[in-house]
Amino acid sequence: MDSGEQVQQRARPRRVTAAMVAARAGVSVATVSLVANGKTAGRVSEDNISRVREAIAELGYVVDGIGSSLARGVSSIVILVAPDISNPFFAKVIGGVRESLGPTYQLLLSVTESGEFPKADDVRKLMSLRPAGLLVDAPNAGFLADLSVGGPLVLLDAPGLASVAPAVNLDVAHGARELAAHLAGAGHRRVAYLDSITGTETFTIRREAFLAEAAARGMSVDPSHIPATTIDVGEAAAAFAAAWPEWQREGVTAVACATDTHAYGVLQEARVEGVRIPEELAVAGFDDLPYSATSSPGLTSVHLPAELLGLKAGEQLRRLMEGQALEQEELTLESSLVVRGSTVAAAT
Repeated sequence: MDSGEQVQQRARPRRVTAAMVAARAGVSVATVSLVANGKTAGRVSEDNISRVREAIAELGYVVDGIGSSLARGVSSIVILVAPDISNPFFAKVIGGVRESLGPTYQLLLSVTESGEFPKADDVRKLMSLRPAGLLVDAPNAGFLADLSVGGPLVLLDAPGLASVAPAVNLDVAHGARELAAHLAGAGHRRVAYLDSITGTETFTIRREAFLAEAAARGMSVDPSHIPATTIDVGEAAAAFAAAWPEWQREGVTAVACATDTHAYGVLQEARVEGVRIPEELAVAGFDDLPYSATSSPGLTSVHLPAELLGLKAGEQLRRLMEGQALEQEELTLESSLVVRGSTVAAAT
């Protein structure tokens, strides 16, 4: 063996096996397995438990939970497929999922580049891990048809797809209508809409519901006044900077944003341009992220219960994974408008 091979061999970490732990503790491999998996009650003496634990600590033994679960035909992994984790909204969704799954399951995220939707082929590759269940956030019908996998599956924020799989949805249309009504009631007549380029149904629904309610209440939204960006503060700020001169010339006095993150970009660039919020331009968003309550001014936003969305989806999936029947195949969580200082009556 040459020196290069020797260095490589020394650099490669040694895999500690249950047999090595058993030899160090002076017990059988079966005893090591019982201790490592917490199944010692009435089966292993306290002395042997202590010796095995000392050997585990000394050798740095890690239980191959995935390997052992795969041997049983299914792992303890739950895969969450999300279209754009750049949106801070997902942090709360993930927190809710983790709480519902508890320590029994491990959560694996399958995410994409900003603005892109997951590909079914990429997710299918993960199925080799034999996950216990699958959560898919904001899918479209084509993705689900291409995915075509068996096993427990729950959809999040997937309006119109409850016939495909159990779903936990958000009533984003209600919040969008409330927002349009609020702006109309404040006297705004020409408004803009800053959209997301993520091609998911939830963004289509919130945009179309807002535009329909705006039109019904006498507000005008010119098609040229609906730019779209990734869910990114800098991208939203740049889009607003490019659009604002025309909006100002044409009398736009309010902009509704597809997410709070978009709205933060507008607020940031408005400060740079010296646009007074809300005197010259009212700004509102969706998601009601924590920073929206403390921004200056506070951001009017459609509250979407992100943590509850993750919690309920995780609970539904856990019932399916554990062989329990669902009381409801589709759950819908309410949205609500939170009015803050970024929106007031239009100047007359």
